[in-house]
Amino acid sequence: MATSATGEGKPKIRRIGISTGGGDAPGLNAVIRAAVKSALNLGWEVVGIQRGFDGLFRPGMAKKLTARDVAGILTMGGTILGTTNRGNPFEYRTRVKGKAVVKDMSGEVVKSVKRLGLDAIICIGGDGTLKIARQLADMGVPVVGVPKTIDNDMPGTVITFGYDTAVSTATDALDKLHSTAASHQRTMVVELMGRYAGWIALNAGVAGGADVILIPEIPFDIDVVCKKVEDRYHRRRNFAIVVAAEGAAPAGHGMFTREHRDTGRQEVLLGGIAAWVAEEINKRTGRETRSLVLGHLQRGGNPTTFDRLLGTRFGAAAVRLVAEGGFGRMVCLRPPKIDSIPLAEVATGQPRKVPVDSDTVLSARMMGICFGDKWDGPSHPR
Repeated sequence: MATSATGEGKPKIRRIGISTGGGDAPGLNAVIRAAVKSALNLGWEVVGIQRGFDGLFRPGMAKKLTARDVAGILTMGGTILGTTNRGNPFEYRTRVKGKAVVKDMSGEVVKSVKRLGLDAIICIGGDGTLKIARQLADMGVPVVGVPKTIDNDMPGTVITFGYDTAVSTATDALDKLHSTAASHQRTMVVELMGRYAGWIALNAGVAGGADVILIPEIPFDIDVVCKKVEDRYHRRRNFAIVVAAEGAAPAGHGMFTREHRDTGRQEVLLGGIAAWVAEEINKRTGRETRSLVLGHLQRGGNPTTFDRLLGTRFGAAAVRLVAEGGFGRMVCLRPPKIDSIPLAEVATGQPRKVPVDSDTVLSARMMGICFGDKWDGPSHPR
C-alpha cells in the first residue's frame, strides 16, 4: 500500500480513533474488531468514537476500546459504536431558540481530535462519510478511510463489505416469494435498495430467478415489462417475479422519490418504484399483482463469511496504512490484494454503476431475463 503522501518517514503512533458513519452494513463490527486487535498488538491505544462524527463534538461519546470490548462481535450485524447519517460537522443541523439552523462544527472536530490525543482516525463509511473525512484531512486531521456500503457503488474498490450479505438477504426473500407467487398465480414486484446503482437488484435478481430486473443503468419501458409478464402466463408459468432497484425509472421519467419525515433534512429518498410497476402491470394486463419493499432488512443480520473476511482484511489494512503514514487515503480491494487510493478519488460524488455490457447482464439476457428496455421474445420454446 502507498505510504505517506508527504514522502516523510513513518509517524509515531500512540493512540488512534475509530468511527463508523452513514447507514449501517453487515461487517462493520468485523472491521472494528480487526482494527482494534491489530492496533493493540502494535502497542497503540484505541478510542471508539460513537455515532460517527457526532462523537467528536459532543462530550462523553468517545471511549477506550480494549480486546474485551471487541470479543465476540465478529458475527454480529450493526456496529458497536453506533452510527448516524445526520452528523455532517460542516453542515450540522440543530435548533436554536426553536429555530432550525445550520452550523459549521468542523473546527470543534479538529479541537476534539487534539484534545483526545488522537494521532489518527480510522473512518469507516460510505461516499458521504468519506467525503467529510476528505474535508477533515484537508484541515490537517490524520484520517484513513474504509469503504462501507451495501450498495456496492463506491469508486476505487471492486466490492464493499455488507454488499454480499445484502444480496444474500434479497436472494433469500426472492426464493420465498416464488412459492407464494406460484400458489396464487400472482406477479410479485420486489423493490431492493441500491440508490443510484443496480448492483443488489442485478445480482439478487439473477441468483433468485427473477423474470424481470429493473436497474437505474437501463431505463425501461413498462409495456416491455408487461409483455414479459404476459409471456410467462401464456407459457403456463402462471406467476412472475419482477425485481426493481429503488433507483430504477421508466425512460423519460425521473426516479421515484418520497419526502423525508424530518423536514429539516435536505435529502432525496428513493422509493415507490415497486408500487408503481405493480399497479401498471395490474392495470395493463389484468394479472393479480403485489408489491413488496424489502427495505432495511437488507442492512441487518449477521454478515456472510465473505463480508466477515473482507471486513477483517480492511480493518487490519487500515491499521497498516496508519502505521505507514498513509493519511488522506482509503483502503480498497483490488484483487487479489488490498490496496489504497487517495480519498480525493472517492469523494467525487459519482457512484460506481453497473456496466450495461457486463457479463452478468449479458448472461441474464441470454437466459431470457428482461431488463425492460427491449423485447425480442424467446428464440425457442422453453
